Amino acid sequence: MVVAERQPDVLPAEAEAALVLRLRPAVDLTREQFFQFCQLNPEVRIERLAEGDVAIMPPAGGETSARNLGIGTQLWGWADANGSGVAFDSSAGFELPDGSVRSPDAAWVQRDRLARLTADQKRRFLPLCPDFVIELCSPSDPLTAVQRKMEAYRANGVRLGWLVDPDRRRVAVYRPDGGVTWHERPATIAGDPVLPGFVLCLTAIWEPPL
Repeated sequence: MVVAERQPDVLPAEAEAALVLRLRPAVDLTREQFFQFCQLNPEVRIERLAEGDVAIMPPAGGETSARNLGIGTQLWGWADANGSGVAFDSSAGFELPDGSVRSPDAAWVQRDRLARLTADQKRRFLPLCPDFVIELCSPSDPLTAVQRKMEAYRANGVRLGWLVDPDRRRVAVYRPDGGVTWHERPATIAGDPVLPGFVLCLTAIWEPPL
């Protein structure tokens, strides 16, 4: 396995998503208003950027959907057996410290952090940054856009992040120290020490069952 070090790119906000709606200063949605806006449009995946802009994400294609499910199933299985935290799929929203609301393709949060939230907070977008996130590049995602998102997670406190690029069969590992490590064509990748014992099998991810 070849491992390469690479520095993150500096990217314009326009690269965030397929469609970004500029709202400020004309409209400044409150947390409650943005939550209700998302509830009124359940058929689309919506994120809010730190600048207050709203990003409309395109639906996933068949291959990407199958890969997402494969990744999420593996993470859920480990989290269920380990018991120290909870795994989330791509429909979960997280209110990050910078004011943005993000929905990673898969995420995990330590159970003791979730225990500090109220019942009402747990029913809405969770007001915290996950401990671990995975983002999967789809054919409609510019790699630079996903890199920008990973940098945002890290700036908001994520302890470990994986960017999975199936077209090039590589995985970028993001850690709090600022380094980015690319793993070329790995068969597996381990989550230690943040996710002790979790090993993501990538063989099926590289070749989705379609």
